[in-house]
Amino acid sequence: MTDLLKLPHRLDAEAHTCRAIIETPRGHRSKFDYDPESGLFELAGVLPAGMAFPLAIGFIPGTKAEDGDPVDILVLADEDLPVGCMVTVRLLGVIEAEQTEEGKTCRNDRLIGKVAKSHTYRDVESLQILGSAFTDDLALFFQTYNQLRGREFKVVAIGDAHRAAELIREAQR
Repeated sequence: MTDLLKLPHRLDAEAHTCRAIIETPRGHRSKFDYDPESGLFELAGVLPAGMAFPLAIGFIPGTKAEDGDPVDILVLADEDLPVGCMVTVRLLGVIEAEQTEEGKTCRNDRLIGKVAKSHTYRDVESLQILGSAFTDDLALFFQTYNQLRGREFKVVAIGDAHRAAELIREAQR
């Protein structure tokens, strides 16, 4: 059985593309985490009624972020992406953030990309095209999501696709 964490991310820094593995579909309340021991996706939690994940959430294989997990990515897609699917994404930017839990603070950035073969988002080349309300809403979602889990989530910067690619390079396993 192949460990998805060890797959190459296939970062193309010039085209700003890489691979992502989807853990949680957009619009769902259930959060799934990849379990490398079993090779399956385990239910990690459920959001309260009225709350749902605003975008598909996954990870960049072959990376390890400061929090010990693979680099997180949020993916814009034309349709829901199922749990466990691998997709090539075009990086749009990153929400650089710090997460604090039990007095310990570490970086927990959220890269943002679109499905590389997207029809609906084919003209979206950067976060700026989506507007500041888009990133503000995502930041608010993650602040609320973390608060429900007894953690603090603080945005420290919004970066472009170049910065997102740089974070992937820095997090190579």
